[in-house]
Amino acid sequence: MNVIWHDLECGSYAEDLPLWRELAGEYGDPVLDIGAGTGRVALDLARAGFRVTAVDLDPELLATLEARAGALEIESVCADARTLKLDGRRFPLCVVPMQTIQLLGGPAGRIAFLRRVAMHLEPGGRVAIAISEQLEPFEVLDGLPGPMPDMCEIDGIVYASHPTAVRTSGADFVLERRREVVRVTGEREVSEDRITLDRVTARELRGEARDAGLRSAGRAQIPSTDEYVGSTVVMFSA
Repeated sequence: MNVIWHDLECGSYAEDLPLWRELAGEYGDPVLDIGAGTGRVALDLARAGFRVTAVDLDPELLATLEARAGALEIESVCADARTLKLDGRRFPLCVVPMQTIQLLGGPAGRIAFLRRVAMHLEPGGRVAIAISEQLEPFEVLDGLPGPMPDMCEIDGIVYASHPTAVRTSGADFVLERRREVVRVTGEREVSEDRITLDRVTARELRGEARDAGLRSAGRAQIPSTDEYVGSTVVMFSA
């Protein structure tokens, strides 16, 4: 069921896709996509004619990506981004969408990843990393309306994911959702999901990248939508 929830909560996001295509057009391929999931970015780039190496830690998500890719030029790699080793291969572009770097366990995890990126970039290559520097805390209280849920129906079963809170907790943001499954029999299953994102600023990330041997190379903004927060895309070169 990982695939269903991943697609429901992340799969429809498209505001960042033009930026990744623009960067691929500028720097060339193959593109290294970190945190590829079921292929939201990788499939879009491949359909635009770019070769992609898609990295994710979840084999179930990658299996779905592979099935969806068909004859597209996508190679999938199941690996931890912090210990990534691709046999000396180098890439002109690495993209890290949707706050993936904020899932790596704080400064030590980010620096470990950035050092791996530095090893896998061609000279002059670019890595582009999306972060959310600030998230607006909220909590849905009993009896009061909250954000609209993400919903879909598959084989007569309804899946709904309700955002219920964003909290600040020390050096982290905590995102909470209530997931519901309603079967054709009327049976209802409810579970709670929590995702913890490291809090990091573009300035902090630049310092960590410098320690990993990367040079600052500008930034871009991805605006927020009614459903998704905006991102700052911080870029570095080898």
